[in-house]
Order: sequence, then C-alpha cells, then structure tokens
Amino acid sequence: MRFIALVFLVGALAIIAVECNSEGDALNVFKLNMVDPNNVLQSWDPTLINPCTWLHVTCNSQNSVVRVELGNANLSGTLAPQLGMLSNLQYLQIQNNSISGAIPIELGNLTKLVSLGLQNNKLSGHIPSSLGNLKSLCWMRLDNNKLSGEIPISVLKLVLWGNLELMNVSDNKLAGTVHRSNKTGFAITTIVQDVKA
Repeated sequence: MRFIALVFLVGALAIIAVECNSEGDALNVFKLNMVDPNNVLQSWDPTLINPCTWLHVTCNSQNSVVRVELGNANLSGTLAPQLGMLSNLQYLQIQNNSISGAIPIELGNLTKLVSLGLQNNKLSGHIPSSLGNLKSLCWMRLDNNKLSGEIPISVLKLVLWGNLELMNVSDNKLAGTVHRSNKTGFAITTIVQDVKA
C-alpha cells in the first residue's frame, strides 16, 4: 500500500515539475524576445525548476504562474506566442513599454485571465478573435497602440456573455464603432473607443 502511495506521489511531483518547467520555458522565450536595458528580467533564470522566485512573477500554491506584471519596465521587442502556455495566468500586465508587433493569437488560450493590460505600447495588426475565448476577463486595456481593423465580434460578445467590465481600445487605428444599447447589454460594460483630443 505504501509503495502505491509513493508511486502516486512521485508521479504527481513529476507532473507539477513538468508544468513549472513549461511555464518557465514560456517566460524565458518572452525574455529572449525582449530588449531589457534596465535588467528588469535579470532574475529570470531558466535553469531554476520553476519561475516562482523570479521578480515580477507571482505563483499560486501549486507553483503555477498566475501573474506577470511588467508595467513601466522600459521593455521593447515582441510578445512571444508561448505566453499562451501559462494556463493558470490571471493577470498579464505589460503596459507602458515599447513592445511592438502583433498580439499573439495564442493569448486566447489564457482562459483564466482576469486582466489584460497591453496599453501604451507599439502593438500593431488586428485584435485577435481568439481573445473572445477569455470568458473570465474583466479588464481589457489595449489603448494607445497601433492596432487596426475592426474589433472582432467574438471579443464584443464578451460584453454580453463574459465578465468584461472595461474594454479600452482608444487611440488606435481601429475601424467601425461600437454602439451602446440596453437591448444588447453593451451599457453594462464601459467601452472606450474614442481618440483623445
């Protein structure tokens, strides 16, 4: 009986270690894509078993990443698609940097995400329709970038069927207008789309 319990425990620890290593690997790819003149990511050592000791990273009691907070870090580069592998991530805050390129469609895999803060960067391209998968999302800040195209219907549906309280897409190059109406439910979500004067 003890042998079976020991085998189960070793197996569970191996699964946790693999998840932590994959999260560390994903964050290391993010780090490699960044230019970091202030060495904000210096503590991100890919040889550690998990990233829970890294600065700007918070983990839950199972040593899984739930927060990445790198606002005002003077980072530039592009967002790594591997960020979509952080399956328990709840807060991705990378605002007020100089990050460019597209928003990876893989961010739509972050189904536990509550807050997405990518405002005040240099992101371009379309808003991925995959962000419509983020049913737990309460705050989406994409303002002050260079995003173009229309807001995907799947993302707008978060207003109706998700938890979205704020969607700020102002100061981009987006086309179209979102009309608020009590019939559609848009009135319960603050949608900021206008360009600042």
